[in-house]
Amino acid sequence: MTTPVPEDGEGMSIRPAERADLLAVVRIENASFSQPWPHDAFDRFLGEPGFLVAEADGEVVGYVVADVTQQIGRALGHVKDIAVHPDHRGNGVGSRLLSRSLGVLAAHGVGTVKLEVRRSNDGAKRLYGKFGFDPLRRVPEYYGDGEDAIVMIRKLG
Repeated sequence: MTTPVPEDGEGMSIRPAERADLLAVVRIENASFSQPWPHDAFDRFLGEPGFLVAEADGEVVGYVVADVTQQIGRALGHVKDIAVHPDHRGNGVGSRLLSRSLGVLAAHGVGTVKLEVRRSNDGAKRLYGKFGFDPLRRVPEYYGDGEDAIVMIRKLG
């Protein structure tokens, strides 16, 4: 059963991830991906301003991991991982997380944001397209199972 998230965001909040959220984040990751990140990968991103969770009724229902790196003297944002619990998909949680993460990256001086998405993940590619991400290039066999990635970018500001 899908649990709706109210349109006005009432009942759902997006906040920085905390150590206490990691078990829920890993559970969502495991339910979402065939090659999930391990717990310690998320642990390394704690404290990053772009590691955010969506919480509804006291429960973590989604997360996004994004960071900022310097490349040729410019701040580059990288959305590394985003997922929503299967029971909460289709209700705008992913859009809210992505929107908030882009705002955080912009506030940290990022001019361009990139991400990688599985070539077969049409739903994610549609979401990223709605947010102004354009395909840049294909990376053959990017994922451990041999699937190609599509690198997508978006200019901010």
